[in-house]
Amino acid sequence: MAKEYRTIEEVSGPLMLVQDVEDVAYDELGEIVLSNGEIRRCQVLEVSGNNVLVQLFESSIGINIEQSKVRFLGHGMELPVSPDMLGRVFDGLGSPIDDGPEIIPEKTMDSNGLPMNPAARAYPDEFIQTGISAIDGLNTLVRGQKLPIFSGSGLPHNQLASQIARQAKVLDDSEKFAVVFAAMGITFEDANFFIEDLRKTGAISRSVMFVNLANDPAIERIATPRVALTTAEYLAFDLDMHVLVILTDITYYAEALREVSAARKEVPGRRGYPGYLYTDLAQIYERAGRLKDRTGSITLMPILTMPDDDKTHPIPDLTGYITEGQIILNRDLYNRAIQPPIDVLPSLSRLKDEAIGDGKTRADHADTMNQLFAAYSRGKDAKELEIILGEEALSEADRIYSRFSDEFEKRYISQTFDVDRSIEETLELGWDLLSILPKNELNRISETYIEKYYRDEIFSEFWSE
Repeated sequence: MAKEYRTIEEVSGPLMLVQDVEDVAYDELGEIVLSNGEIRRCQVLEVSGNNVLVQLFESSIGINIEQSKVRFLGHGMELPVSPDMLGRVFDGLGSPIDDGPEIIPEKTMDSNGLPMNPAARAYPDEFIQTGISAIDGLNTLVRGQKLPIFSGSGLPHNQLASQIARQAKVLDDSEKFAVVFAAMGITFEDANFFIEDLRKTGAISRSVMFVNLANDPAIERIATPRVALTTAEYLAFDLDMHVLVILTDITYYAEALREVSAARKEVPGRRGYPGYLYTDLAQIYERAGRLKDRTGSITLMPILTMPDDDKTHPIPDLTGYITEGQIILNRDLYNRAIQPPIDVLPSLSRLKDEAIGDGKTRADHADTMNQLFAAYSRGKDAKELEIILGEEALSEADRIYSRFSDEFEKRYISQTFDVDRSIEETLELGWDLLSILPKNELNRISETYIEKYYRDEIFSEFWSE
């Protein structure tokens, strides 16, 4: 039985100092037993000789330092895991909150985990279909990739996250696929939206959800992504599943980290965030990937809201250094009712070239992707020129590209949050749009593909209007 201590020296907000303890380690879990028998959980944040500083999971209100006692459990935070977790909803620490039965664990795993050893990694090179053209066609998601979504306050990242969770799949039906969805610091209304959206489409049956509400303790928010990734590691490497992990919102996670750091009186770094923010984020992100000689994979899509839409803010800035690209939501597109408002030009998937092409998506994918990027970029330039000089100043080619960019945003990027396009539909739509352009403008596409897919009737019909 764990030894109990009545040596609580001080309680300050979410922190508590316990003196004269023995054999207690960093990150070890503990229980505080109040005078009325109530038990509250805590975790060791710092060990200094025989004194330890612990972080409370629940409120410190009602703790009498003379009458309460503390016992340490001899292990860090652990998560009981089982195949029965699929289809269930848990709080940020892994306790069921969906009125279902307790999980009968197949095993127990340390929720802190470890980043993957780079030498053991397999290179990501397989396609994951999200059903969203702006991602599948232009910034392809790859199994084992870390691809964040950069959003802003008020933009529909929650709807996009839910759409990806519902629609994402691997193209080979014989392979098992699951989604681990973790929401941190969200409102009850947002939590209800996520849960009901997955339930009404049946996607909940292949999902595991972790929900940490805004009024839950900061220490739980810090634990939530680790609990989610521990679940993903079990599904991927014990059950041979391909797992997509969606974490929203990393900004709330980082703010919880800042809150705990301030309570510990640590020296702040940029904008008050702790100096170890990069290391902490890397420990989370680098748990995603593929392992050699293992069937399963973990693909990670963290979602973060950029304060004031500032890409140089520490959270998106550091995330960009660790991950393999980013999907960026644009406020101007959102104001023009383009849903989802994905700005494809600054968005980037650094691994996309590895997962597209013959035998993976379609042989013409890379060529059409490059041509669509080039045409849309030129169309955006033409529209900016039109704003400054007027339409009369545009050349005939500029007018064509200006019209193309309008059609591209209206038909390719915008598809609403309930439309699920296969990769074939996305590629065909791309050719419909490229057929608006004269053939001699398609200088990034092989003649073979132009002959096979270009539609002269679309060009004639569009420009005869």
